[in-house]
Amino acid sequence: MPGQLDELDDPDYPAYTTGRAADVLGVQQAFLRALDTAGAVTPQRTAGGRRRYTRRQLAFAARIREQFDLGHTLTATLRILALEDDLTAERALTARLRERLAPGLPDPSPDRLTRPRSMRRG
Repeated sequence: MPGQLDELDDPDYPAYTTGRAADVLGVQQAFLRALDTAGAVTPQRTAGGRRRYTRRQLAFAARIREQFDLGHTLTATLRILALEDDLTAERALTARLRERLAPGLPDPSPDRLTRPRSMRRG
């Protein structure tokens, strides 16, 4: 039994049925089925063919929903989310490299990384 309970802590364990996933996200089940059909979020299937979603997939579906609420299409949404994820990964890599090169030095403020020089404060 402990091994099975440990799986529930795994963000990639397919614990959520379509109905429960829809309830958690506050969406219709049809929304999740449409994401599956489009290949945006592909849940695992039980032996009987029922969809099972992971927490990681639910988080991604929630991000998609946020972009839809802003008026973006699925194609645009997937591109936006991919770019956001790429930027997050690159920032993490930059921070690790900066720490290796100059241990203990603080990272520059995010403001200095993202704003053009002419718009920076101070």
